[in-house]
Amino acid sequence: MLKLFYLFTKIGLFTIGGGYAVIPLIEKEIVSREWLTLEEFYELLAITESLPGVFATNIAALVGFKISGIKGGIIAALGTIIAPFAIILLIATFFHQFQDNIYVIKAFKALRPVVVALIAAPCYTIVKINKMTIKTLLFPLLALLLMWYVGISPVWIVLFGCLGSISYYEFKNRRKRQ
Repeated sequence: MLKLFYLFTKIGLFTIGGGYAVIPLIEKEIVSREWLTLEEFYELLAITESLPGVFATNIAALVGFKISGIKGGIIAALGTIIAPFAIILLIATFFHQFQDNIYVIKAFKALRPVVVALIAAPCYTIVKINKMTIKTLLFPLLALLLMWYVGISPVWIVLFGCLGSISYYEFKNRRKRQ
């Protein structure tokens, strides 16, 4: 349990960019310790995508739960919360003194491409693990375009996606039975 807390505290301390930026770090640490297989990790990641709340805390809680039950989930979630909370508290206390400092501004601008890379890496891994093709990527791209250019709410996109998936598999199952 202490290893879980230490691991997720370390990840919480050194992850800049939040949410999706923690995926490569958690994956590397969990899979290299053989606590979970890569497939198990990405199954938990898929579940985390559908949960409300802070992504990093949710994935930590699910990984901790899978490894050590309820106590493991709580310990892992606390590990991701405590260090960043303390850091944000310190930054909030002193930020007004440094917000106009040219070096602080440059440091935050320099971190942007790193965060983008940390988010892009797990996207590539997910596409590879799920053996996605151009054909299977069309629906997510269509959903993105509908949200951006047509202004359809993501809630409707999710509902239509669920209904479409259910209809598709019902249709497929009927054809198999006949």
